[in-house]
Formats: sequence, C-alpha cells, structure tokens
Amino acid sequence: MENKPDLIIYNIGQLLTIRGTTQKPKVLRQMDDLGIIEDGAVAVKDGKFIHVSNTIEIRKRYEFGAIKTFDASGKAAMPGFVDCHTHSLFGGNRAAEFVERIQGATYLEILRKGGGILSTVNNTRKLSTEELTEITQKHLDSMLLHGTTTVEIKSGYGLDLMNEIKILKSIRELQKTHCLDIVPTFLGAHAIPVEYKHDPDAYVDLVCDMLPFAKEYAVFCDVFCDEGAFNAKQTEKIFHTARNLGFQLKLHSNEFKDIGGIPLAIKYEAVSIEHLDHVTPKEISQLSGSKAICVLLPGIPLFLMKDTYAPAKEMLEKGLAIALATDFNPGTCPCLNMQIMITLGSLKMSMTPAQAINAATINAAHALSMAHRVGSIEEGKQADMIILDINDYRQLSYYFGVNHVQTVIKNGRLVVDNKVLVK
Repeated sequence: MENKPDLIIYNIGQLLTIRGTTQKPKVLRQMDDLGIIEDGAVAVKDGKFIHVSNTIEIRKRYEFGAIKTFDASGKAAMPGFVDCHTHSLFGGNRAAEFVERIQGATYLEILRKGGGILSTVNNTRKLSTEELTEITQKHLDSMLLHGTTTVEIKSGYGLDLMNEIKILKSIRELQKTHCLDIVPTFLGAHAIPVEYKHDPDAYVDLVCDMLPFAKEYAVFCDVFCDEGAFNAKQTEKIFHTARNLGFQLKLHSNEFKDIGGIPLAIKYEAVSIEHLDHVTPKEISQLSGSKAICVLLPGIPLFLMKDTYAPAKEMLEKGLAIALATDFNPGTCPCLNMQIMITLGSLKMSMTPAQAINAATINAAHALSMAHRVGSIEEGKQADMIILDINDYRQLSYYFGVNHVQTVIKNGRLVVDNKVLVK
C-alpha cells in the first residue's frame, strides 16, 4: 500500500481541524470557524498528518486491517493546546502570599516587601539545574494530561547571568527528555533584583550583557514593561540589543498600568504582546495595524481577585489576533490547565467557545512562530491531537473544572491513554 499510515483515528464525532490559517493568525469571522468535520478521521505517518477527512473517505483510501487504528466513536477531537505564555520552571511556591491577598494585600505591596517574583527568585537560585529539571518535569506531565502539547517556558527567576543560564539549561534538558515541544524565552528583564534595587539602570545593562549568552538557548527575548518592573526607556534598550542579536521579541505589558510599552512593541515588531488587562481604546486602534499576537491571560485577574480582564470582545471586533495562555507561575496563576483558560475566556471576556479554542490553538501557535508545525490538524503538520470525553466542543468550556482530555497523540504517538500517561 502506497504511503501506508502508521495510525488511523476514525469515527470522530466532531473533528475540529482549525485549518486554513497557517500563514496568518485568525481574526474577525475566522475566529468563529473551527473547520469541523462530522464523523472525521485522520491518517498519520512518521509523526505527521497525511490525510484529514471523514471516516468514509479514509476507509475507501486505506485497508484498516493492516494498520493500527483508534476508534473515537462519538468523541470530539482537536489539535493539542498551545500554551504560549508560561513561567513553568521555578523553585518553591507562594501559597502564603495567596493568603495575604485574601486578607487584603495587593500584588505590588507584596512585591515591594521582597515577596512576589523576588521570593521565587530566591527559591529558584537555591536549586541546581537537575533539581529544577525534575520539578518542571512533573509540571509538564500534568500539562500533557490536560491536553497541552506545545508550551513556551520563560526564564526570569534567576535575574543574574549564572542563574538565568541555569534555568535555560534546564529548559534545554527538558527539550531533550520530554515529549512536549518546548519553546524557550529569555526573560532576564522580569523584575529588578534586590541587589540592584537602588540602581535599576545598571541591571538593565546587565540584562543586555546576558543576551549574547542567552542567545545560545532561547528563541525569544521578553521584557516586563509595567508598573513595578521596567519602564519604556529601559525596555527599548533591551529590545534594541536583543533585536541586533537576532532574537524574536515579546513583551509583558499593561498588566497593571499603561506605561508606554505597546508603541514600543509595535515599533520593534514584537511577535506578541502579553497580558493587556489595561489596554486602552487608543492602543487597541494602534494594535489593529500591527502583526503582533495579543496573548490574553485570564487566569491572572481571577487569581488576583480583580475584575480587570482584557477587553477581548472589543479587540476581536477591531480585528486583533488574540491568543489565550495560562501564564502558569507560582504567584499569580498556579494553574496549568488550558481548559480553564478557555472557560474564563468565555465567562470573563465574552469570547464564544469557538473563539477561545482558536485562541488556544492556532493563534497561540502564531504567538510562538510555530503555526507552520502545530496548532491545527492539517496534512503535513505534526500529528498533535487530543480526544475529549465529550461529544460537542461547546461542552469543553461548559463543564468546567474537570479534565475532558481522554487521549493525547503527540507526534503521532499515543502519550495519554484513558487519562493516564503512557510511559
């Protein structure tokens, strides 16, 4: 048999292909289109999709008896989630701060006392590369069980050359040993470390000096341009240096306040601008002419007990390309379940389930410059696919707080079967 598949998955009740926008992200009405095939089927060979159609067509093309098959009768299936913004590699936890916030303390108050990011920096610096790798392996396993097949991991809990490189080395080790696709981002400009508290510009110089070393490990350079972090002038200096070294750029911006980060991101052609909880109507208009993906992180205001969710509906109406991610981290969103983010996208940001799913797959892939490989079920792309224990995609966000992912296929290989990791 010519081009015999390694695997056929068939009888899929709803196959969400998310097809057709590999070159550019989905915007406007495209966000409502999931490319659904009823009674769908896929054929996989050498870790890639070679045929995407319905079950009748696949049966006509291939002799099932000689091929490994998977019957997904009545299930909904879709591409694996692409979690395009996480801080998954860290030491310790901040459960005590969680209690402080419940009792009335704000995020910035905790940070000014040496808590927040600085607390995690202290805990992360104490751990070896091997210890960090072991801890993060467990996080990645949990992500996989919840349907994430591609993840970005930022550094930023080292804040000096030795510890930032230690984190990036740990990410590289995980790239070798874990089945998830892991995209590394250098975020040395995550916060001003204690030792530079009185001379933040000197720390900006240090970040610029770190960049040539980080380039060996990281694809992207990110900067946290916001109140309590780095100002626009400092951000531009880092962006300018990073771009000259060949980094693709990302920006944390408008999580707490607008301090001028968005015009910089547009000027330097950042691939993505992330958070945007306090984006203004003027900035939305500016972004409508930009190619940047707007990565929204609804888990943050939920966990910080705020009602400052990014205005996704207005952004979609203006034609902005929107992605969703967890921002999994120990302080402001200790949640690594993309299904919860899809629910929050609907409940808190007025996104339809279809819009949220597109934002969590193909548009998130664009935010990582990975849309040519992942984010949709199309011939020639990686066979990354999740099968859900629901029969209608709308139930993914409707029945919230439970894990709907029953099966995960990664690069054409079964890695989660009946909600259990396959070792």
